[in-house]
Amino acid sequence: MKKTPTTRAILLIFGSIPLTIRKEIFKAISLLYYRLSSRRRLIALHNLKCAYPEKNMEDIIRIAKGVYRNIGIVAAEFFEIPSSTRENIHDLVECEGLENYTTTMAKNKGALLFTAHFGNWELMAASFPLLAQPLTFIYRLLDNPILENFVAYVRTCKGNNPLPKGGSMRRVLRHIEKKELVGILIDQNMDWYEGVFVDFFGRPAGTTNGLALLALHTGAPVIPAFMVRMESGKYKFIIGKEVEIINTGNRNMDILTNTQNFTRIIEDFIRKYPDQWFWVHQRWKTKRHQVKQI
Repeated sequence: MKKTPTTRAILLIFGSIPLTIRKEIFKAISLLYYRLSSRRRLIALHNLKCAYPEKNMEDIIRIAKGVYRNIGIVAAEFFEIPSSTRENIHDLVECEGLENYTTTMAKNKGALLFTAHFGNWELMAASFPLLAQPLTFIYRLLDNPILENFVAYVRTCKGNNPLPKGGSMRRVLRHIEKKELVGILIDQNMDWYEGVFVDFFGRPAGTTNGLALLALHTGAPVIPAFMVRMESGKYKFIIGKEVEIINTGNRNMDILTNTQNFTRIIEDFIRKYPDQWFWVHQRWKTKRHQVKQI
């Protein structure tokens, strides 16, 4: 992606602010938004209370504020990505489970990597080319063309290949046929006709079935990956072991079972670090009663 003059200016302006100060500024802005945007705040508080009914409101509010701080940190650190290199990435990121990636790719079938809007997911994607290899990632185009150009430049400046969401299945298949690595975020709400309902924090959540479909169709191995922020402010990039794909021949049940297994892995990470997930999203927006009877 070409660096436009506007993108260059944005990076110059924000990049000139020391990271420690920039993080404090963005955290303050995020917490201000927490206070001013009652709609998003209530979504986060409601989601957290439903997911953790045993916690009191004081704990729920503490986690919610932590979520907004995390969003601020992700935004502040986004401007650091262009200056990341193979030599300095280890100053910020410690990798765990790289052997899982190596073992998976050694099968020469390509691979499907799934993650969530968790920790610093932007840094995770950018770190992959520096620690292992570039990946093709599926994403949604932003409405603002200036912002889209800037974000796309940062996301691709280390060699990653963006694949706009919408009609991307065939293009993903071509990348898998080339034995490449494809990354997918699978933690957002989906309409009833775009996915399946699986259990997520004890509630049925409309979830993309795309990953399960791709795994069953291609036979490509599936691995999870998460960028966890540690107390020191540095990160642990965790690449999990290959997930066993259930293939009994019952297509609908296999899609449901595998999607549930992927979602359970995400939930396990969120339960360990609840303030590092995107609770402000309406994850449970689609309801079972919305499903049309055909």
